[in-house]
Amino acid sequence: MIVTIDGPAGSGKSTVARLLADRLHMRFLDTGAMYRAIGLAVLQAAADENDPLAVKSIVITSGIVFDGDRLLLNGQDVTSEIRSPEVTAVSSIIASNPCVRERLVELQRQIGDKGNMVTEGRDQGTVVFPDARHKFFVTANLEARARRRQRELVYKGVNQPLSVVMDQLRQRDERDEQRAHAPMKPADDALVVDTSDLTIAQVVDALTKRIDAP
Repeated sequence: MIVTIDGPAGSGKSTVARLLADRLHMRFLDTGAMYRAIGLAVLQAAADENDPLAVKSIVITSGIVFDGDRLLLNGQDVTSEIRSPEVTAVSSIIASNPCVRERLVELQRQIGDKGNMVTEGRDQGTVVFPDARHKFFVTANLEARARRRQRELVYKGVNQPLSVVMDQLRQRDERDEQRAHAPMKPADDALVVDTSDLTIAQVVDALTKRIDAP
């Protein structure tokens, strides 16, 4: 069984997906980490993230492997490194590159072929696993998402005004929703869940109830 959870940055989808996978005793796939890994590879190569050919060359030669909770890029553990603001900025740009998406979709489907899994991203229910049994689109209003992201940054030692975080999320939303290849949107058969006023536990409970329903 495949469960997909899509949604914008700051919606809580990654945390919800991980906890839901634990509750259901299923594997968890963080597809955002895969895009971040390519973003890091672009930075390491000092390449231009806006150069399609340069990015294509990097993505087809990059090895991405999940080892438990660790993510390996070309054999190196980059689990922590991919969470930096610099990688976040680059990964949001290269995520619109069709070559990047095609390669990572291929890898994601290979992982999905191995059995039961909860996967999160922005196109999991629409493109990667269109036949998934359960699909969810987790969202929240912009301010709620920005406050969550701001708290994450503070935890990492990065202080940014709420207005700056909101602008960054707004720009990311526009890129994700307007890209020509696999734009972010709810699947036609997905359940849309607004988490603006819900706790993570409440969201996980709601999704579990939907999955367990006869």
